[in-house]
Amino acid sequence: MVNVWGTMEHMTPPTTTESAPRWLTDEQQEIWLTYLRGVHQLDDYLDRHLRPFGLSLAEYEIFVALSASDLWRMRMSDLAEAVHQSRSRLTHTVARLEKAGYVERIACPSDRRGVWAQLTSTGFELLEKAAPSHVASVRHALVDAVDPDDFRALGRVFGAVLAVEDEDLEARRAG
Repeated sequence: MVNVWGTMEHMTPPTTTESAPRWLTDEQQEIWLTYLRGVHQLDDYLDRHLRPFGLSLAEYEIFVALSASDLWRMRMSDLAEAVHQSRSRLTHTVARLEKAGYVERIACPSDRRGVWAQLTSTGFELLEKAAPSHVASVRHALVDAVDPDDFRALGRVFGAVLAVEDEDLEARRAG
């Protein structure tokens, strides 16, 4: 098996003065590939369990982000960042949700180019219906499937991953 160094979207790979990259060890490679398979399997599982509500996991994330914001609305650019979608993809997704009556787009009064996405009461009702099933799916496939100490470790691991992205973002802004 050939080792590869995977990068996350928007992360800047570290520079090296060595002539060859630092390949993953066999153990690291195995863990990395297990992570990739696991995250895809978990996403597919959660997505599949939202289908009876007519939602995808990406759409559910949008509903959650909007419902947690003031007046159930966010600027489209902020929403794209919050749900880790490109602005183009988010625009298409919000257009579908708007057509279904779950979200509406509203012109931002303080910025002619700005647009808000706002969750409608119909969208919030759907979120309330889907949430118990979604939480049960998250519990079944992740929270209850691992030891509580391992679950807390997962939180620490992804806290560290997010910190790297934050550092890279700050470096890009400063540079």
